[in-house]
Amino acid sequence: MTGTTMDTPVFGLLGETTNTLIGLGGIALIIGLYFIVTYNSIINAKNSTNEAFSAIDTVLQNRYNLIPNLVEVVKKYAAHEVAVFDKVSEMRASLLSNENKGSTERFAQENELQSTMKSLFAVAENYPDLKASTNFLELQTQWAEMEDRLQGARRAYNAAVKSLNNKKEMFPSNMVAKMMTLPEYAMFEADEAAKTENLSAKDMFNA
Repeated sequence: MTGTTMDTPVFGLLGETTNTLIGLGGIALIIGLYFIVTYNSIINAKNSTNEAFSAIDTVLQNRYNLIPNLVEVVKKYAAHEVAVFDKVSEMRASLLSNENKGSTERFAQENELQSTMKSLFAVAENYPDLKASTNFLELQTQWAEMEDRLQGARRAYNAAVKSLNNKKEMFPSNMVAKMMTLPEYAMFEADEAAKTENLSAKDMFNA
């Protein structure tokens, strides 16, 4: 009879096979969904890092544009401070020609430039007429504002890099990251002297 036939080992085996296939299909579906979600998450982290770096690069480019004006104003009152002017100009030119925009080397140079610019501002301490110059005061304020924007952009960028690195290094998202071609992003750490001094261009003249 039909009822008896359905109870045979053959049908029992088919039922087990079907359940196994359904189970494997469910596992494959879960793995596939995890891969898609994690892949998109990593792409989002990479795009956020690129966006954060673009914000930094914009501030740095504006800073490069401001430097020649600062140098020219200071030169009018302290023309003999040639060593400082040459150092600033050389570093600016080197950074403008650096094609490794997000490299550790570039960020180290940026910190060195920031330190050198403090020397340029310090020159004004010996020239009262320069300190009182309207042009110099305006440029000094612009520089201080750029430094403030740079600090904020640096924090956002470093946070984005850390988030992306966590996805690249932590299990199980690192398994997905290894299948992708992802660029390496250097952290843009503040200069150690700047961390301890916490000194901006504006602070130097308000002391």
